[in-house]
Amino acid sequence: AEAGCFCVGVDLDPKRIDLANGFLEKFVTAGNAEFLYKNVYDDDFLSRFKNYFDIIILKDAIEHIPDQHLFIPYLKNLLKRDGQIFFGFPPWYMPFGGHQQIASKKVAMMPYYHILPRPIYKRMLKLFGESEGVIKELLEIYDTRISIEKFERIIRKSGLQVVKKQHFLINPIYKYKFGLKPVKQSRIISAIPFARNFLTTCVYYTVGIS
Repeated sequence: AEAGCFCVGVDLDPKRIDLANGFLEKFVTAGNAEFLYKNVYDDDFLSRFKNYFDIIILKDAIEHIPDQHLFIPYLKNLLKRDGQIFFGFPPWYMPFGGHQQIASKKVAMMPYYHILPRPIYKRMLKLFGESEGVIKELLEIYDTRISIEKFERIIRKSGLQVVKKQHFLINPIYKYKFGLKPVKQSRIISAIPFARNFLTTCVYYTVGIS
């Protein structure tokens, strides 16, 4: 929006739409941004934005979306033929891939235990004293978890191709959260299937239509 582009933000939570309209009011007023409380699967959304976008950005979003194997190929309907989609997400198996940092009890913020079988994970959250609301949210994330391999497999099956990718040992967002400088993952670790998920806190992918 700052560069003069027209940007559209979409969310199923009206409170987040209200926040976005408040934070970026000058861009909304200028006609450079629009924030919609809308489901992207709705017919009216698709009819308005079919093959519309040059760039679609999903930053820290895809790991919260159910049926990723259906959602990711659906995005092609909204993308221009030469457009690109950016994904940034924490792999499920990384130390805090379960987003357990949102827990209220420090003991519930332990690394890695979110990868335990779902019933055991749920039981541990209850033992730690987490509220039903927090447990529900963490289990929803458990159910929509995504690994590097799962993501790349969906991309291939969706008729998309990776244009560029970068894995990180230290997530760039940690600079603002914890004052840590971003650190790229080594090429050796990035090339090791499955194991790389445990040591990679964030991945960036730009993809286009094959």
